[in-house]
Amino acid sequence: MGGPIIRTLDRSSIVFLTILAVIGILIPLSNLLLPPSSPLHVPTYAVALFGKYICYALLALSIDLIWGYCGILSLGHGAFFALGGYAMGMYLMRQIGTRGVYANPILPDFMVFLNWKELPFFWYGFQSFPYAMLMVLLAPGVLAFVFGWFAFRSRVTGVYLSIITQAMTFALMLAFFRNDFGFGGNNGLTDFKDILGFNVQAQTTRAALFAISCLALGICFIICRKLVTSKFGKVLVAIRDAESRTRFLGYRVESYKLFVWTLSACMAGVAGALYVPQVGIINPGEFAPANSIEAVIWVAVGGRGTLTGAVLGAILVNYAKTTFTTGFLAPYWLFLLGGLFVGVTLFLPRGIVGTISHWWSERQARRAAARGSEPVADAVVKPAE
Repeated sequence: MGGPIIRTLDRSSIVFLTILAVIGILIPLSNLLLPPSSPLHVPTYAVALFGKYICYALLALSIDLIWGYCGILSLGHGAFFALGGYAMGMYLMRQIGTRGVYANPILPDFMVFLNWKELPFFWYGFQSFPYAMLMVLLAPGVLAFVFGWFAFRSRVTGVYLSIITQAMTFALMLAFFRNDFGFGGNNGLTDFKDILGFNVQAQTTRAALFAISCLALGICFIICRKLVTSKFGKVLVAIRDAESRTRFLGYRVESYKLFVWTLSACMAGVAGALYVPQVGIINPGEFAPANSIEAVIWVAVGGRGTLTGAVLGAILVNYAKTTFTTGFLAPYWLFLLGGLFVGVTLFLPRGIVGTISHWWSERQARRAAARGSEPVADAVVKPAE
């Protein structure tokens, strides 16, 4: 089992997974084992913040899978992220029970406040963790499948597909803002207490959630890498570069696009589910189209079609956002973000990782050409392998 997986990983992928594993182990350990006075101690709030970055990185990875390798530019992937988050939030709300403000053992506080008499049917089962995890995948997965079925069968592509994905997440945002929709209205779901019996605010729980987020990112990265290096991935690249020609060759383009689109939505749902217990809230603002557009910028900055670039871009941009939105530059953050996107588009169209990879490939090609032009007498004869 390990052999085929290892063969799909190049040197940069192995380095990435190694760094991710080191981070996923050292940060929780430094938080739990080192005293606060130690310069190597990572405070609990920083663990939660880094965990949020990892969740964003997983969302960016899901976007890179469809945009970088299949040419599907989604401006509504925040919808799948938010649906996964709401599925986790509903489970966490059912765990509150009598510890809520109104001490109702069944109904969440917002339902009691709105004078709801009984639990809506779509909340049934969310007291069970396995059922909630199933919904984390099914809710975004089914929506993506139905949406993709009609969009791809109708051969909607390019900017038109991007616009309707944005319309989809905007419509969901408006629906979830309604108090009578059954998801907390504009306040969303919050005031969580436990997850699997562990206090979500506890230091050990936050450290565990961070480690699990790193593990989920690593697993999804391996899945994506396995996919894009297979024959299936080569067809995806062919669809990205020449969809009509690929269809003419006999490939069912719609099926390939539908599969990778649905897989990407499920990955985004997992990212949202891991995000919610670490930040402590999920509300309709996560459906905002601006969030989905920002996620696309993360991928563009890091380098689409590289996988590692998407992760790097998400972490760098969100770290910059945390830094610049807490000082005198806070009112200008959106201008800085827009300028960053324009600058990357003009001067680094391949993104950070893509540019470095392209430069390295050209350098290797020049060195190979130089070696090939050397006199035969000076060449080093290598033994046959």
